[in-house]
Amino acid sequence: MPLDQLERARRVERPTREAMLQRAPSVQQFWRQHRELFENAWHEWEHGLTTTPSLDASLYDADLGRGVEQAWQDPGTESSVAKLWEPVVPGVYKAQFFDPARLSFLRNYLAQVSDANIPLRPPYGLVLNRGGAMLDARSEGYLAAPGFQSFYRDLMDTYMRPISRLLFPEVFGYDTQTFGFSIQWQEGKDTSLRPHSDASSVTLNINLNLPNEKFAGSAVTFFDTETGAPSDLLFTPGMAVIHRGHVPHASQPIRQGERSNFVLWLYGDKGEVPAAGSTGTLVDARDRWNEPSGSPDNFAPF
Repeated sequence: MPLDQLERARRVERPTREAMLQRAPSVQQFWRQHRELFENAWHEWEHGLTTTPSLDASLYDADLGRGVEQAWQDPGTESSVAKLWEPVVPGVYKAQFFDPARLSFLRNYLAQVSDANIPLRPPYGLVLNRGGAMLDARSEGYLAAPGFQSFYRDLMDTYMRPISRLLFPEVFGYDTQTFGFSIQWQEGKDTSLRPHSDASSVTLNINLNLPNEKFAGSAVTFFDTETGAPSDLLFTPGMAVIHRGHVPHASQPIRQGERSNFVLWLYGDKGEVPAAGSTGTLVDARDRWNEPSGSPDNFAPF
């Protein structure tokens, strides 16, 4: 009897960590060669789940969800969303994004994803994060489960893009394309990331730790773009930080436990981003709370 798509995907031999770190041509060929198989496997896997994952608006912080819903109905109320975001340093804000009491639904789903044993491409940009995965369909080896992709698209289109435009007016027009990945910092494994900036117009970094999942260290350090002065930020369950892509930042070593996050980017067609120091043009609130026209391109930063 022929193997089904799910079982075939599970039996495929994965590239080695060393080959991925070296970005060997065979690795890119691997993901491209098996793309259709893996997408079909994720569809088959999700269809076989005994319970439907609760990946919906109930995951979001109540104040944020209510404010975003109202702003889509009446953009004139968008100030109620803006006031939820607290400045950290120039170009950086933080807010409660997910409801900590509901995060277990998302984390349980991601645990099932891990147990599915379908190859997922870990992020290998500056380093390879073994516990992470690519989330966007433009990426090779992405998490193609239909339910997750629906949730991801809603997060990017309904929440991230209009909030980014609200806080950073200059990103308008440089936010047509999306990119996303998950990361997991673990004591003794992947522990930190050196200072860098992102190839994005704006980055949204959301913590996924449950209230009982404690960790030590792993602060994100942001560096003032004018003075270079550092400011440390510690994540709490469901908290998010949003910042301009060019703001330098680093993840400090985790000393104990684990920290899990979604890292989401917006940028323009073919990776275009606004120039540093740009203030953008004044647009009407109705334009901010509106999806961009056009289609996703095939450009992926890494």
